[in-house]
Amino acid sequence: MDGMVMEGDDEELYPRPLITQGASKSFHWILTLFLVLLAPSVSAVLVFAERLHAAVVIQIITTAYNAIEALFLRFPDGDGVENRTSRGTAWFLLLLSGVNLFFGLVHSGSKFFNNEKQMGPAAQMSERSVRIIHRVLSVVCTLTGWVKVCLAPVAMFGFCRDAHTGQCLAHGIMGSAFVFYGCMYATVLVLPFLRERTGGQSQDFYDSLVMLLWGIVNTFTEHRWGREGWGHGDYQHTAMGIIWWCGGLLGVYLARGGRRTFVPSLLLIFTGWSMSEHVQKLQISTKVHYMFGLVLMTGGALRIVEISFLLRDERFSRNQIHSFQYLPPFCLIESGVLFMGANEEQLNLVLRLKADHSSYIMVVTGGAFLIYLWYLLLLELYMKLTGVGNIDLSDYSAVGRNISSAETPSEADFDLDREV
Repeated sequence: MDGMVMEGDDEELYPRPLITQGASKSFHWILTLFLVLLAPSVSAVLVFAERLHAAVVIQIITTAYNAIEALFLRFPDGDGVENRTSRGTAWFLLLLSGVNLFFGLVHSGSKFFNNEKQMGPAAQMSERSVRIIHRVLSVVCTLTGWVKVCLAPVAMFGFCRDAHTGQCLAHGIMGSAFVFYGCMYATVLVLPFLRERTGGQSQDFYDSLVMLLWGIVNTFTEHRWGREGWGHGDYQHTAMGIIWWCGGLLGVYLARGGRRTFVPSLLLIFTGWSMSEHVQKLQISTKVHYMFGLVLMTGGALRIVEISFLLRDERFSRNQIHSFQYLPPFCLIESGVLFMGANEEQLNLVLRLKADHSSYIMVVTGGAFLIYLWYLLLLELYMKLTGVGNIDLSDYSAVGRNISSAETPSEADFDLDREV
């Protein structure tokens, strides 16, 4: 082992990076993580749970920080320059959070006026519109915070400029898509009113539809047809788009009428296999892509096992979540984080820091664990605030205990005109 030479051992090709003001930049990024991503995500949960006053307080704090971030704070690279995308995102986030705060204040105020019955039926319609806008903006603020937090290291290290921009965009967008897919899958799994929904189409139908549309976009955007020659990467990404829309068509057909299907999971397996076979310029990049593909294939295979053998083509197991079911969402989140961190410049930095692929993959996987944990905590917070899933309706003794322990209902409890 002592005689082995690592890819990053060549000091001329991979000199150690000169990191300036590392402590202050790290503190700035951690502060941004808490106040631009984590706090807005909690605020969004509070908005959906109708805890408006607490949500507005958090939104005031985050808006104030966004103002300081846009006006005074920077994520400069080694030359003291922050790229325009990161800077523009800070200003956009300030504007977005300000608008969200405005609707939050109106939303909480509209509830007061509605309770006082001062505005009649028009207030009901207005309040509903404000509620929807406030919820949408709260989610968009969280998603924009994710973008800002991810862009900060890019700006600090001077990544994604010139010829590297396209690769960074591809890794960032596709990786984030897998992370969000895993989060949405976890949402459907954890929230009872989504998990135990019996009407409409199954989740596999919507998965197939999204893959169908994404495949069409990929097929015609990854290569400029008729305007340039074909290269190695063009074939890879265009072929991936083709298999997605072809498989998506089959999945939509098989999942019609609320039925379950294996197709989305199989598409994940083929996508993972393809990514694991991508040969990159750097050996470490090839290995990270291989791990990304392996995790994605695992997630697809676990999903097929869940649908076909655990649930036996049913949509859910009534009133319970098997521990096994938490695995596929995690695999999607981990694969997304791995793909986001697999761009060439970032892996070049890993080599310059004298680390290897295994250490890097474990650190990135640790980040995936934390993302999954945080999202599950948000879902748990929502259920606690709304009382969703507190009573197991299949356990009659539990229902009886809840009824017997409740206070005797009074006449006021049946007053239909009383505001809740």
